[in-house]
Amino acid sequence: MKRTTPQPRTLFKRVLIFIGLLALPVLSSCTKPHDDIRSLQQEVWQHPGDTGALMNLANAFARAKRYDEAAEAYSGALKINPELDAAYHSLGAVRFNQERYSEARDWFRKHLDRAPTDSLRNYDLGNALMQLKDYGRAAEAYEAAIANSHSFTEAHYNLAVCFTHLDRMAEARQIYDWLLDKNNYLAVSLQSHLKGGKPDGQKP
Repeated sequence: MKRTTPQPRTLFKRVLIFIGLLALPVLSSCTKPHDDIRSLQQEVWQHPGDTGALMNLANAFARAKRYDEAAEAYSGALKINPELDAAYHSLGAVRFNQERYSEARDWFRKHLDRAPTDSLRNYDLGNALMQLKDYGRAAEAYEAAIANSHSFTEAHYNLAVCFTHLDRMAEARQIYDWLLDKNNYLAVSLQSHLKGGKPDGQKP
């Protein structure tokens, strides 16, 4: 799997917002009419133990930006089958889209616990931690993502941004130099953070 262009998981895909928000999961542009939601609700009512039906309904709610209803359906699917891996990620993505970052962090952490070396799962967790301004732990998550996928340029970029907040400017500049060769667009974006940062060791 090519990690430099993370692929969509369930109904979400990662989109990098370079200044401030970094990469966050956003909903697919594909939408369905509300009639389909009603049809899916009927299917769930007719088959209350069917996790596939619940996930389909949750996904439809998420596409419609009915996030709380989506979260309720994902949680219902997990109660039936706690091993339903996609539901953990989807719950994190829903809460992230609601800017409920503490909850997103917790769900992404549970998702990561199921596959601790997975680069994308570490990346998801790093994004939530970044939003919480927990730059030290976010950096650790991005480093873990990179350890298993060194060409993951977005994780390098986000790690460099963390370093600027942690006054680790020399390391941030090393990533900048690396990005100049790998992804010039990200390198140019990173310049604004480097210009606004403080030299290594400088106190506020």
